[in-house]
Amino acid sequence: MNVSLVQAGGRNPGIDALRGASILMVVLHHLALRIPLRDTALGDVLPRRLLNALSYNGYEAVFVFFVVSGFLIASHSLRRWGALSAIDLRAFYVRRGARILPCLLLLLAVLAALHLAGVPFYVIDGEGQSLGGALFSALGLHLNWYEGRTGWLPGGWDVLWSLSIEEVFYLGFPLVCLLVRGRALLIVLLALFALSLPFTRAALAGNEIWQEKAYLPGMAAIATGVLTALLIERWHAPRRTARLLRLAGGLGLLAVPLYGRELWASFGNGYMLVLTGSAAMLIAGLQQPGPGAPMRALGWLRAFGRLSYEIYLTHMFVVFALVALYRHGGSDVRSGFWWYLPLLALCWALGALVARFYSDPCDRALRRRWLGARGRDVPAPPGPRRVSLE
Repeated sequence: MNVSLVQAGGRNPGIDALRGASILMVVLHHLALRIPLRDTALGDVLPRRLLNALSYNGYEAVFVFFVVSGFLIASHSLRRWGALSAIDLRAFYVRRGARILPCLLLLLAVLAALHLAGVPFYVIDGEGQSLGGALFSALGLHLNWYEGRTGWLPGGWDVLWSLSIEEVFYLGFPLVCLLVRGRALLIVLLALFALSLPFTRAALAGNEIWQEKAYLPGMAAIATGVLTALLIERWHAPRRTARLLRLAGGLGLLAVPLYGRELWASFGNGYMLVLTGSAAMLIAGLQQPGPGAPMRALGWLRAFGRLSYEIYLTHMFVVFALVALYRHGGSDVRSGFWWYLPLLALCWALGALVARFYSDPCDRALRRRWLGARGRDVPAPPGPRRVSLE
C-alpha cells in the first residue's frame, strides 16, 4: 500500500507549486513580449540567459501544464472510480463542463463586447478572421486550427488554443479507457502516444503556428501525465528514489528554459521529451512527502497554481492594461521591470475574484444540479492504493 502525500480530497502542495510555476511563466512571457525584460536595467546585473529563460518559455510552460493536467485528471478518476475502465461518462463530462464552461463563456462574452466596442488590443482584424469565426472556433474547440489557418488572434483570444487541445483530449479520454479496458494495453498506448511528441511536431514544420498549436503534440504531453498517474498508482517509491526523481525532474525543467538552444541543437524536437519527461519525473517524486519548509515558503506560488485556470484565461486583461499605461507614461524600457511587480499581484487578484465569486459557485451549482450526491468528492472504494489528489 502506497502512502499518499495527502488524504482523499486533499491537495498536493508540490503539484500546486508546479502548476503555479507554469502559469507564472506564461504570464511573464506575455508581458516580456511587450516590455522585454532583458532590455530593462536588470539586463545590467543579471545574466541574459536567465532573463531570456524567464521571458520566453511560456509555450514550454503550457506543455508542463498539459502533463500536470493529465496526471490530475487521471488521478482523480482513479480515486473516484477505482479504475479508468470504470469511469462514469456522464459524471466525467459534467465535472469537466462545470469546471470549464462558466469561465469560457464569460470570457467569450467580454472579448466579444470589447471587439464590438473597438477597444485596442481586442479587435479581430486579421485577414480571413471575424468575430463569428473566433467565437465558433472557441466554442467548437478548434481555435488552434483557426489560428493555424488565418494567423494570430488578439492575445485575449489566443490563450484559448491550449483549451481546445485539452478539451478535445478529454472528450475522447474516457471513451478510450472504456473501450481499451485492459490496464496494460492502455499503458502501452499512452506510452506510444507520449513518445510521439517530437515526431508530430517535426511533421508540422511547414506552418509555425500550427506546429506550436496542433492537437497531437499537446495531447502527447497530456498522455504523459495520464501515464504517470497509472505507473505510480501501485508503486511505492522509496524515499531515496523519490528524492532522485524530484532532483532529476527539477533539473530537467530548469535545463529546458536555460539551455533550450543547446538542447535543440542536440535533440531537435526531442527536447520536448526532455521537458515532458522531466515534468513526469518531478510529479512522480512529489508523491512522497518531502521537506515541508520549502513548500511553506512557496505558498504564494501554490496560490497561483490553485487559481491557474482563472489566471490563465484572464491575465491578458492585466497585461494589456499595464502595457497601455506603460506606453502612456513614455515607454521607458530601462525601468520596465517595475511593471512586472503589479502584473503578478493583479493577475492573482483578478483570478481570485473570478474564482470566489463566479467560477467556484458555478462549478458547485452545476455539479449539484446534474450529479446530486455524486458531485461530492468521496474516498475511493476499498482495494489497491488509489492516488488521492485535488
